[in-house]
Amino acid sequence: MKKVGGRLTLLLVVVLVSVICFLPSYPAVYRELPDWMKKVLPSKGISLGLDLQGGIHLVLEVEEDRAVEIAVDRAVTSLQDALADKKLAAESVSRTGPTQLMVTAQNAEGKSQIQKLIDEFPSFYEVEGKGSGNSLVWELREAEIKRIKDTAINQALETIRNRVDQFGVAEPLIQRQGLKQLVVQLPGIEDPKRAKDLIKETAILEFKLLDDGSKMALDLPARVDKGKEEEVLAKIKDKLPEGDEVLFERVIDKDLGREYRIPYLVKKRVMLTGDVLSDARVAIGQFNDPYVSVTFDTKGAREFERITAENVKKRMAIVLDNTIYSAPVIQERISGGRAQISGTFTTQEANDLAIVLRAGALPAPLKIIQDLTVGPSLGQDSIEKGVKSTIFAGVLVVVFMATYYRLSGVIADFALALNLICLIGALAALNATLTLPGIAGIILTIGMGVDSNVLIFERIREELRLGKPIRLAVDGGYDKALLTIIDSHVTTLITGFALFLFGTGPIKGFAVTLCIGIIINLFTALVGTKVVFDLMNRRTKVEHLSI
Repeated sequence: MKKVGGRLTLLLVVVLVSVICFLPSYPAVYRELPDWMKKVLPSKGISLGLDLQGGIHLVLEVEEDRAVEIAVDRAVTSLQDALADKKLAAESVSRTGPTQLMVTAQNAEGKSQIQKLIDEFPSFYEVEGKGSGNSLVWELREAEIKRIKDTAINQALETIRNRVDQFGVAEPLIQRQGLKQLVVQLPGIEDPKRAKDLIKETAILEFKLLDDGSKMALDLPARVDKGKEEEVLAKIKDKLPEGDEVLFERVIDKDLGREYRIPYLVKKRVMLTGDVLSDARVAIGQFNDPYVSVTFDTKGAREFERITAENVKKRMAIVLDNTIYSAPVIQERISGGRAQISGTFTTQEANDLAIVLRAGALPAPLKIIQDLTVGPSLGQDSIEKGVKSTIFAGVLVVVFMATYYRLSGVIADFALALNLICLIGALAALNATLTLPGIAGIILTIGMGVDSNVLIFERIREELRLGKPIRLAVDGGYDKALLTIIDSHVTTLITGFALFLFGTGPIKGFAVTLCIGIIINLFTALVGTKVVFDLMNRRTKVEHLSI
């Protein structure tokens, strides 16, 4: 009796723990619990997946070639700085292809001096025979191109994850798919457009000087209607000074409610980039307008102070993804490593911009390959159908077992109920996300739960036909079915692990419920029902077993 008592106690403890772990899934009940219990229990319980509570599913592709071009552009800036530090004059330094840059020296002597600088740029090699006269052509090495592309994808993955975390989405799924694709699932999102804009924002922050001294700057129109930017660029394309470009500032006329653009003539050379930012946050100006306050790291603060000291009374454009947010005049040297990005944006837009800058810039633009939005009504419909299918499958199994195996079938139904209670409790304890495939895994677990009992009951019947007493027949049935049950469960468990390791979101949800259900089923089938049979045989002398 002591052995049965130990197993019965274990069974009761497991059921009680499962019920307690499930309480956080009911907020109304969870709020009434004492504080000490809340500290012990999981804080969230079971979360609903994308297909059950609605949200967005995105498949994004990283533009790897653009990441390589950006890397070469940064190398051009670094080379210009290196030439300035060594006081070497060059007529031009520019990117001439996706992976190439060209340096044109003023004379042959300067060319030989610049040629030695390639040792400071080990990612490049000199292309023989491509440069003409005093020009040198450097090309990015193949190994470096591969590294940049792979790093771009991994960096994009981490950047998106940081942005989503700050956006406050519960249970997001963000993972790599294939060579250059990313899968993003955001369940329960209320504003899909804002979330997609926040994820896609490249957020390449640059500080560039305006070329106000050029005559071309005076020929630009004072303002341009929204959508007419390309027409303006086409008219002035052939008149642009070398090394300059035209960028636009977005302005909203609050009185008329109209949006227009202000064109600026900007020098292409990037003075400072956003990768030296350490913080970005929203602040309110003296006219109650929101702006983004940015703080540079040590290196950035030093560079920003040097740049502002060298360009007093000049205008500096703060550029984010080729859009000017503000173009203030540098009144004096700015120390302390602080600046602000002001513009005609709302508090929410300023907050989103701060999130993007804090989380870091994407290494390259993203393309949306697949965009699926699941509405809450569709999710509710999935929940209702999932619950109905689970109840329908459960009722069929319960009726069949009770009809075919009689009292023993009722005992098997009791084990099935224990299985479901323990499974739900385990999912809640692990803060698992329940998806529609996960419900399918629960239904499959119901079938596997009674399958184990069918094997045991058929073995018991064989023992009874041999004329063995009921107690020995029950023990013999469990002993002979044990290896078969373990074998079938272990092989299914291996398959479930493989699905979890290599599958995507929905398949992972199915694999989680399947694996947990199989482990719990082994316990309820081999311990739960056996305890009931042992109690029946111990307390009364059973002359006939209803099986």
